Amino acid sequence: MEFKIKKMRPDAKLPTYAHPGDVGMDLYSTETCILMPGERRVVFVGFAMEFPIGYAAIVKDKSSLPNKAGIHTMGGVYDAGYRGEYNVQLINLGQEPYEVAKGDKIAQLVILPVEIPTLVEVDALAESARGEGRFGSTGKQ
Repeated sequence: MEFKIKKMRPDAKLPTYAHPGDVGMDLYSTETCILMPGERRVVFVGFAMEFPIGYAAIVKDKSSLPNKAGIHTMGGVYDAGYRGEYNVQLINLGQEPYEVAKGDKIAQLVILPVEIPTLVEVDALAESARGEGRFGSTGKQ
């Protein structure tokens, strides 16, 4: 399967898979910035994509950033119809300022097939073992 990708900034580094068989493509920052503890920031990655309906591009953490520095993505779902520049919203949950340098790997992009259901409004839902149980509904382990 092929997805179309367009550079939106001439110096952008396009996403790459680090190893054969990897699921997430590394996303690279197009700017240098400092994230202070507790700060959120949108960091652009310099490309746009085109892919078929029935797929989604999902932004996920790089495993080393939360582990080493407390840097997380705020999530993100790119739909098939979006043609603008992709970005990553980062938050620093660590205790120290964190420098994002231009060209740094800041997140991963995972491509997933998705179902697009038709919603049908009903008056009642079928019973289930969980029912309306929320947080803690399974008890403590």
